[in-house]
Amino acid sequence: MPKFNISWIYGIIIFILLGSYFLNDSNPIKEIPYSTFEEHIKAGYIEKIEVFPSKNSLEAKINKPAIKKVFGEKSELYEKDPKISVRIPSIEEFSKFITEAKKTNIYTGVVDYKASRDYIEVFLYSVLPFLLLIFFFVFMSRRMSGQMGGGSGGIFSVGKSKAQLFDKGNTVNKITFKDVAGLAEAKQEIEEIVSFLKNPSKYTELGGKIPKGALLVGPPGTGKTLLAKAVAGEADVPFFSMSGSDFVEMFVGVGASRVRDLFRQAKEKSPCIIFIDEIDAVGRARGKNPNMGSNDERENTLNQLLTEMDGFGSNSGVIILAATNRADILDKALLRAGRFDRQIHVDLPDVNERKEIFNVHLRPIKINETVDVNFLAKQTPGFSGADIANVCNEAALIAARKDKTFVEKQDFLDAVDRIVGGLEKKTKITTKSEKKSIAYHEAGHATISWMLEHANPLVKVTIVPRGEALGAAWYLPEERQLTNRDHILDEMCSTLGGRAAEEIFLKQISTGAINDLERVTKRAYAMVAYFGMSEKMPNMSYYDSSGNSDYGFTKPYSEKTAELIDDEAKGIVATEYERAIQILSENAVGHNKLAELLIEREVIFAEDLENVFGKRQWTSRSDELMAQNGDVEPKELNDGNEKKSELPQSNKSTQPTQNESVELENKTAETDTTEKTDEK
Repeated sequence: MPKFNISWIYGIIIFILLGSYFLNDSNPIKEIPYSTFEEHIKAGYIEKIEVFPSKNSLEAKINKPAIKKVFGEKSELYEKDPKISVRIPSIEEFSKFITEAKKTNIYTGVVDYKASRDYIEVFLYSVLPFLLLIFFFVFMSRRMSGQMGGGSGGIFSVGKSKAQLFDKGNTVNKITFKDVAGLAEAKQEIEEIVSFLKNPSKYTELGGKIPKGALLVGPPGTGKTLLAKAVAGEADVPFFSMSGSDFVEMFVGVGASRVRDLFRQAKEKSPCIIFIDEIDAVGRARGKNPNMGSNDERENTLNQLLTEMDGFGSNSGVIILAATNRADILDKALLRAGRFDRQIHVDLPDVNERKEIFNVHLRPIKINETVDVNFLAKQTPGFSGADIANVCNEAALIAARKDKTFVEKQDFLDAVDRIVGGLEKKTKITTKSEKKSIAYHEAGHATISWMLEHANPLVKVTIVPRGEALGAAWYLPEERQLTNRDHILDEMCSTLGGRAAEEIFLKQISTGAINDLERVTKRAYAMVAYFGMSEKMPNMSYYDSSGNSDYGFTKPYSEKTAELIDDEAKGIVATEYERAIQILSENAVGHNKLAELLIEREVIFAEDLENVFGKRQWTSRSDELMAQNGDVEPKELNDGNEKKSELPQSNKSTQPTQNESVELENKTAETDTTEKTDEK
């Protein structure tokens, strides 16, 4: 049967109205004025009159001898039922006229008074309202059943689970573990669960039990849902997939009902796997003080979920997989052993894992020999798997836009620039003085980063506007596992290089350093309040790793300590600013030469800095890691960067920039002040 559609109702109504109209006009009636009607009465043309008082009208039948005289040339149309329609002034006036006509024997026919017979009016006022009510009820019941998980039961099936079932025979868009690059440790944990479902006796013979649940935790885009899809493709058991928000509904009790229905279906098909994506939608920590004693639907749903996962009943053979990027806000009862026995952390890929991910996404793309996967992996620190997929797709689109037959290395660089820096603003107009200010600012960043050991390696510097940026110094952040005080101070000094260059060489400062100052200030306060790296407050940290805001609305320190934190942070920033001024003063000739070169070319690369200041004596951490794995051939520092001859100096479409004359730290890879704990 075809599905119900609201347009059917409109079609039926229009069909009925048109049918009634044409059926009512099947026998034509000529309409004449009342004065002409009086003349026809006096002439003896009329043999019968039907009066409709409610409509102040009448219909009169013409006798056959007078048909041609009344209807004229169109008399043939009216021969079957020769009638005329007349609008009368009033019933009283018509009655007076017809009475006089009968007294004088002008009219001797019948006068019949009848009620109105307008079938369209009867339909509109009597039948149509009931039909509309019936259709409205049917439409709303279908609509509500579609929005609230209803199936054949309509609105009454609102409490049914909305989980999508992937059974053994489902091979559409099947994903396996071969399609998941990197994530070696996470894949090993997940593969063990799949292996248990395929061959449980291997584990149960030794007395082991399968984990009841596994929670995938990690930043967005790292492959948590992809791992779940791979489990669905690899496991030979039914796989239920749904989102945490699918439990949430406006009606009280619906979430708990859907949880019960989901586990009921899972038990019927056990052994099976249930995957709940974004479980924080229902798994958020429960409040200690319910609002005014109200019924919290989300908490009821969570309570039912906790009971089903490990309550008094048995759920043998049902494994729960869940994914979230906000594990810190989940309820502690949800994370305990017996519900989620394992927490699998899916972190951002390192340089070697990015190489594997690139190899997966480059399979369907036509590339030539210029594309080096090792180089691409080094150029994308901090990129997640989703970001890398986007880079590959964007590179293919750029190559197609340029009518190329293959995707080249430069297309991938342009794709990274496009994703991180945004579109170029070719129409943005800058004056010579503005261009000089931007060039000196960016040259200040580049100069100091070249002279400091722990500053991020430079890729290129540009003053081409892109997005909201007027210029940028482009770096590859070091993906350090540990960050010490020297690393943070060198990065802060490099970040302040733009403002220092403006003050020294231009004798004025601009608003272009706002993002630089914001980042430096945050790092300084982090050093003092979080990392215990200040002289007057050593080994003190006021960081709340639980994310539960245990301190409430009050600060965990006194006002005096707050003033001390402010003073320490100001002292760190002031010291690094003076250090930046000193380095620029000592290298003023090279800085000015670099700035003039930047004004002339609009973009310069690491090679240009090497020509001005000499070879940088420190190698980057990524080069060191790649060399350890034998993935890189011996080459000069930053040799993978695009050569000037390969990239036209005046071609603005190939240069990257980012927010208001600040250095770019490639997407989410701003390593900030520490390693992993900084991300929190």
